[in-house]
Amino acid sequence: MTSSNGTALITGASSGLGAIYADRLARRGFDLVLVARGKEALATVARSITETSGRAVTTVPADLGNAEDLRRVEAILKSDASITMLVNNAGVGSVEPLLKANVDDIERMIEINVVALTRLVYAAVPALVERKRGTIINLASALALAPGMFNGVYGASKAFVVALTQSLDKELAGNGLRFQAVLPGAIATDFWKASGGSLDNLPVRAVMRPEDAVDAALAGLDLGELITLPSLPDISEWEAYDTARRNMIPKISLNTPAQRYLTVAQA
Repeated sequence: MTSSNGTALITGASSGLGAIYADRLARRGFDLVLVARGKEALATVARSITETSGRAVTTVPADLGNAEDLRRVEAILKSDASITMLVNNAGVGSVEPLLKANVDDIERMIEINVVALTRLVYAAVPALVERKRGTIINLASALALAPGMFNGVYGASKAFVVALTQSLDKELAGNGLRFQAVLPGAIATDFWKASGGSLDNLPVRAVMRPEDAVDAALAGLDLGELITLPSLPDISEWEAYDTARRNMIPKISLNTPAQRYLTVAQA
């Protein structure tokens, strides 16, 4: 059975949000390429989706922190003409402050959250542009907007994802592509534990079910949102935040210093 929606390649697809994205996109009629490190867990997800949806599912065991594995996934994005969607879900987290964190762990986080995501975007976009059709969903985090919380490098890596997505949307306007950055808050998955934290330390009202997070994110995609914050009650708050940012842009590169600096210099 050939999918008219094409194929969605999802990273980090063996559990958590990635596995739920796989289920939801299969139900929407996408065939799937599922990428993750855990071969057995990946096979279990694929088998379940095939049985429930009848969609074609290909698994690609790969560690995106490994250059050889990453290049294999890039090659798929470049060569598989059926791919119409990339879901950059794979990520590494950390809640350790700078004085306690292992810098090698932080470097790996940057490799996965920033370098691998960027390379996959650069592998996918030219082919999607050529076909004038495609969607790229980048999983960021609400911590992109709250750099003073938890590990600063994690928040910075997710701020990068937001900035990249906004840039892609502007640069590639008119090419038939859709972009979305998803900024969930705390989600009830193993990701938090793997990051060195515990959901038990957070109030119940602050933790969302992963199924709800993905369903909200896909609803945001359907609404045409570039930035989706699954738990933000009033979207006008984001719009005001983004409008303030845009209004500053014409003023951040001028040929004279701001008056407040000139006043100090002349004193």
